[in-house]
Amino acid sequence: MSAIPHAQLPRQVADAYVDALVALDPVNGTYLGVPEAHSKLPDLSPAGVAAVADLARRTLVRLDEAERLPGADSDAERRCARLLRERLTAELAVHDAEEPLRAVGNLGSPVHHVREVFTVTPAETDEDWAAIAERLRAVPAAFEGYRETLALGLERKLYGGPRPTATVLGQLTEWAGDGRGWFEDFASAGPEALRDELTSAARAADGAVVALRDWMRDVYAPAIEGAPDVVGRERYARWSRYYNGTDLDLDEAYAYGWSEFHRLLAEMRVEAEKILPGAATPWVALAHLDEHGRHIEGVDEVRQWLQQVMDEAIEALDGTHFELADRVRKVESCIAPPGSAAAPYYTPPSEDFSRPGRTWLPTMGQTRFPVYDLLSTWYHEGVPGHHLQLAQWAHVAGDLSRYQATIGGVSANAEGWALYAERLMDELGFLTDAETRIGYLDAQMMRATRVIVDIGMHLELEIPADSPFHPGERWTPDLAQEFFGAHSSRPADFVESELTRYLSIPGQAIGYKLGERAWLLGRANAQAAHGDSFDAKAWHMAALSQGSLGLDDLVDELSKL
Repeated sequence: MSAIPHAQLPRQVADAYVDALVALDPVNGTYLGVPEAHSKLPDLSPAGVAAVADLARRTLVRLDEAERLPGADSDAERRCARLLRERLTAELAVHDAEEPLRAVGNLGSPVHHVREVFTVTPAETDEDWAAIAERLRAVPAAFEGYRETLALGLERKLYGGPRPTATVLGQLTEWAGDGRGWFEDFASAGPEALRDELTSAARAADGAVVALRDWMRDVYAPAIEGAPDVVGRERYARWSRYYNGTDLDLDEAYAYGWSEFHRLLAEMRVEAEKILPGAATPWVALAHLDEHGRHIEGVDEVRQWLQQVMDEAIEALDGTHFELADRVRKVESCIAPPGSAAAPYYTPPSEDFSRPGRTWLPTMGQTRFPVYDLLSTWYHEGVPGHHLQLAQWAHVAGDLSRYQATIGGVSANAEGWALYAERLMDELGFLTDAETRIGYLDAQMMRATRVIVDIGMHLELEIPADSPFHPGERWTPDLAQEFFGAHSSRPADFVESELTRYLSIPGQAIGYKLGERAWLLGRANAQAAHGDSFDAKAWHMAALSQGSLGLDDLVDELSKL
């Protein structure tokens, strides 16, 4: 492994960290577009996990030295240094608490990263497919390393949750397939010249899926039976720092979630009355839209429609509310591979934009897609949401650092911007009819209920007296799922997937609403400072060009723009 040299300013230290991390985690390298990474997978064993933590510790020592050098106090260096220190400190807190030894979840776990990286690995030439074959041959070792890490967790009585474990078992079973697994199906698109090599490697990868599934079913799941799915206040505070980039007042955040719930419920009732007069709840009106509202028929048809939504948003916003480089204007709509979690997601462009930003829709077996449920979601995932922010970071990476523009991202910053983007489109008049506006409000309500149930169930808090749902009782995962389902238009399988997600990655789901609040506060402070001279377009572009920050630092920096 290459050592990080001394006598560097913070941005140089940060970029050297990226290079060293890519050597340890080639999955990150593929997302960045590093060709040498495309044939490799990370070491997911305890030794591999420890190596990443050791790199973080060495980097913090280098950062201490860098911050004492002349020039380290410039705005560019200072902003990068505060992000790098905050991120690595939060990551080490998670590592030192041995959280990787129980990393089981239905979204974003090590095995999900291994599978999903194949969907963004270049696959245009025979050379690309030769790299894919090599990466396929690395899957068994990666999955075995992950099994070793979970096994060490069992030895130390550090257990993943039973509910996430059961969900992952179902996902692994779907990946394994019946006769031909996901990896062999993926490899079947390769060139005929490499057919035997790809098939052999893919079958070995699918065999590793089966082996991991069987071990988790026969050894892991029985061993953790009876373990709690919730994490408690101490672990939750650690994870919320990791995902939000700040030490939150969790009780205040819980109260904020309830205040947003009540505000949004009142707005939803107004729109519901326009759709179905006399509807008992807004979700009765939304159920009416499921049957009678505008919709798209067909999987490829919905993919094309979502592409059109993003293309039209770019045309309307570029030059009026944003100034977009040509390469930022390109974004692709894709259908997520089978066996994904239920939530749509976005993958950013490679550093050189040879792979564009992409939105991904899990169809969950559906072929009919109501429009109200998708429009604001694609403003969130695509334009002006995740795509404009993350592609702009890549575009200005030379002025920032690779770290700030890529792997240094804070979840709540990005999710907060994407939720702010939904609100912005409402403010700008893009959601003009009751159907699309109640869909937007329903999406906002989902993020407010996330704050309530994610904090509430993990901390086992009391449900307030003014709640319309079980006032005075304490949250459990079952109550959380019932509450979420009763206040969402999403189908039951989505609700179940979401609750499992919150149990798997505590503290992440609250970052949408809390991040949006940070973006709104930063904008309000900047408006107050500039008065009538406030230029929203200039502010948006400056805000999108500063790279990632934790929420406290984000408000501070946005307020100065």
